[in-house]
Amino acid sequence: MNEPEKNRIVRTVASTQSEMTEIILPNDTNTLGNLLGGRLMHFIDLTGAMAAYRHSRTHVVTAAMDHIDFIRPVRLGDLLTLKSSVNRAFTSSMEVGVKVWAENTRTGGVVHVASAYLVFVAVDEQGRLQTIPALQPETPDEIRRHADALRRREHRERESARRHHERLATAPPDATLQTKP
Repeated sequence: MNEPEKNRIVRTVASTQSEMTEIILPNDTNTLGNLLGGRLMHFIDLTGAMAAYRHSRTHVVTAAMDHIDFIRPVRLGDLLTLKSSVNRAFTSSMEVGVKVWAENTRTGGVVHVASAYLVFVAVDEQGRLQTIPALQPETPDEIRRHADALRRREHRERESARRHHERLATAPPDATLQTKP
């Protein structure tokens, strides 16, 4: 372990946890009275960014929404609760998991409606990458999510390389000089 790694700050998953609640209003819904998928993605991005900020203590930008599952519709008038935490921290990027529940305000019933994984990158005011603290998972669930995040990252990197090679193979000969990964 080199000197910077030895002195790197370590934060817990619990210290990154964030929660947001929204009421679903007519402007948030489609013609069927269901929450718009893009609006839900916006809420997920905001809640994920909160966890990323808490971990990195610097500016963060969304690099990827790696996966999202829309499980059930969210209806007009429902209360939406989103919870997020950092699953794994790398050098300047981190994976954040977000889980979403909807509460029917008339019955009090609560159902899981969506889950997502996002990747955020820490940057300074000029947009330069910033090194972030390490993450220490503590519970069995946090340890599992920490390991799963590494597998998802490896998959993203393989897919990125595959798409890059595919672009190179289909690009006109003079365009290959301008192509970046």
